[in-house]
Amino acid sequence: MKGSRDMADRPPLSGWSPGLDGDVALRDAYAGMPGDPALAIPWYVRALENPASPLALPGAIDLFGHDCIHIVLGRGMLPQDEAFVIGVTMGASGTLTRWQEVLYQWCSRLVYRGPYHLTGFDCRVFALAADFGRRSGIRPLHQVAWADWQDRSVAEVRAHVGLTVDALLGAFDRERALRPDTPAARRLPHGGAVQRR
Repeated sequence: MKGSRDMADRPPLSGWSPGLDGDVALRDAYAGMPGDPALAIPWYVRALENPASPLALPGAIDLFGHDCIHIVLGRGMLPQDEAFVIGVTMGASGTLTRWQEVLYQWCSRLVYRGPYHLTGFDCRVFALAADFGRRSGIRPLHQVAWADWQDRSVAEVRAHVGLTVDALLGAFDRERALRPDTPAARRLPHGGAVQRR
């Protein structure tokens, strides 16, 4: 369970990235993921991103599901990675409107604090990812029964949601073209660097 390990045993948030290895079981990838318990998430994030909130935006999902999406999308925990994960999740919901996209970007820049705060560039990544989520034809990620897929490989989970490594690499290339010098962009895999599972 997230938050039950000592802080000294957890890898730093900024250094963790699951990559696009499809052979690892989702359960094992999740066990190696750093993070905080759901109670540590600020109220303003929970207001927009928790499905139990009356103000929840499209694609709202619990923390466990959100963490699984990080793994399936091959993204770490930097703000740019968060922007990508949230953008794809909202875009894939099938119900995200332009005003909701603008509202999320406004809140993430002006209301969110600490590691939840997004810069203007992060918001560009969010918009790119939301468009990818809309156009890619993947399942609404917030509706996947993530607990049922824990013993399957990440490659099997990607196939279940309709996501391919090639599609992700294309999205990463578009993101990297915006600004290749960020820490998140520098660790994004390139086409020849991963097995296509």
